[in-house]
Amino acid sequence: MRQDWHTFDDAEAVARATAERILNSATQAIETRGRFKLVLAGGTTPALAYRLLRSAGADWGKWFIYFGDERGLPAGHPERNSVMAGENWLAHVALPAENIFPIATEEGIDRAVEKYTAVVAAAHPFDLVLLGMGEDGHTASLFPGHSLDASATVVAVRDAPKPPPQRVSLGLAALNGAREVLIIVTGSGKQTAVRRWQAGEDLPVARVHGQDGVDVYIDSAAVAGV
Repeated sequence: MRQDWHTFDDAEAVARATAERILNSATQAIETRGRFKLVLAGGTTPALAYRLLRSAGADWGKWFIYFGDERGLPAGHPERNSVMAGENWLAHVALPAENIFPIATEEGIDRAVEKYTAVVAAAHPFDLVLLGMGEDGHTASLFPGHSLDASATVVAVRDAPKPPPQRVSLGLAALNGAREVLIIVTGSGKQTAVRRWQAGEDLPVARVHGQDGVDVYIDSAAVAGV
């Protein structure tokens, strides 16, 4: 399946390109289908991209926001991905609250999986999915060494190797059904995982391909030595 790698000077350049890609995808989706269904990633570089979107003159009423994963933390906790997205972007634009679909991990991960499975079923396929990659090759909250069910749209994670251990993540079926997938990789700590991925190791990030492959936006620090 297609993998197109795009290298940028630094994380800020990756963030600018990511914001531009989001806006271009939104324009195309709205022109074609009347709405734009976007899945957000957590992380520092996505947060930079989200801040850049505050000033975009977008048709926010036609945007629908979903999340690739969420930590098992109380509502409003600063380490939740939904809180980060709100603080950096969503709370600053006229995007209707009813168009934002957080993962209700505060209700317990089993209930959150049940509820988000219904949300995903109604939304699928997504127009654009944003993902990051961890230093171990994980993406969303799909970790190496965990069983990955290719047919699952939403999965409960009970023993994540980084805190908090309980999480909810989109599964491979939801990610691989997306029209577009953009994977964002920045920082020198990712070099080893990038080498392993490009060498063909069966990392979780390597299992994601969308409908038509993936684009990888990577900075020079992460690609050095690859």
